[in-house]
Amino acid sequence: MKYTTRKSAILLLSDGTIFHGKSIGISGKTFGEVCFNTGMTGYQEIFTDPSYFGQLMVATNAHIGNYGVNDKEVESSSIKIAGLICKNFSFNYSRVDSSGSLEDYFAKQNLICISDVDTRALVSYIRENGAMNAVICTDDTPVEELKVLLAEVPEMEGLELASKVSTLEPYFYGDENATYKIAALDLGIKENILRNLAKRDCYVKVFPYNSTYQELASFNPDGFFLSNGPGDPDPLESAIQVAKDILKNDKPLFGICLGHQVIALANGVSTYKMFNGHRGINHPVKNIITGKGEITSQNHGFAVNKEELDNHPDLEITHLHLNDGTVAGMRMKNKNCFSVQYHPEASPGPHDSSYLFDQFIENIKSV
Repeated sequence: MKYTTRKSAILLLSDGTIFHGKSIGISGKTFGEVCFNTGMTGYQEIFTDPSYFGQLMVATNAHIGNYGVNDKEVESSSIKIAGLICKNFSFNYSRVDSSGSLEDYFAKQNLICISDVDTRALVSYIRENGAMNAVICTDDTPVEELKVLLAEVPEMEGLELASKVSTLEPYFYGDENATYKIAALDLGIKENILRNLAKRDCYVKVFPYNSTYQELASFNPDGFFLSNGPGDPDPLESAIQVAKDILKNDKPLFGICLGHQVIALANGVSTYKMFNGHRGINHPVKNIITGKGEITSQNHGFAVNKEELDNHPDLEITHLHLNDGTVAGMRMKNKNCFSVQYHPEASPGPHDSSYLFDQFIENIKSV
């Protein structure tokens, strides 16, 4: 596609603010909560991360698409973001092992994108006014009609989305002759989590989000895992009950992101929607136990209540986010259970926190 032939497009925020740009060529409109990711690379992994389901992604990096796509660099079977907002969309790409262009990748999955947006101004606006619903429109629908449609889009708070991205049927990952068996509850699990477990001699059975403890336990696992995923954790009554049952039976448990929040809720600690979430691959975290710092990959719009966690007799904070002091990790004092709010599997991002998978295996060995 030639730049000169591209149509005008708009991003309309729920408060009526409009940002102008250009369509990359896919006509239509798409709705979701607008958020931003500060990562300088790894856009394909971000786009396919199930935790981003229902969100319009603003890429703060100036260039998107410049290294194309690679079939191996995915975190799920399809694009999960609702739409993309960027500054410069690269129709041409340059990388030896690319399998195609981002333009073709979007076209195959009908992902609507608006480029040539002043993303610095947009991100500044979101930071000051908070995350909100929005619509990308590339088909000339009148603004007043878009406002009516946008008003009908549900807010992220209170929204259960794990069911939209979870597997429908259980499946296996890894070597069936591996030393350890892990039962994973799929709330929107990333592929690289499974890779990290398999690399540590684990055979994983992945279960749908609404599976019961009895179903997970029928695999006779050595440990249990609660995955990342999109949406508000509070409506996930089934997953919360599973976490309660795992803890009641005193089994090793590890949770990441949404799974971390579910474990908190299972212990009576509330969660809340953040004004702006954490999304990027350079977030600083301090390990309170070791005193060491970690640069982490993060993607969440909800967090665990720190005050309630501080006052809980059976829980303790293990990690803190150094930018705003929010809870980044916790563990139970009387159970074989720990969790983190960030992504130790990265993809994209640094590997500072991959030791947490080793810690999970050590916890299993200690039983």
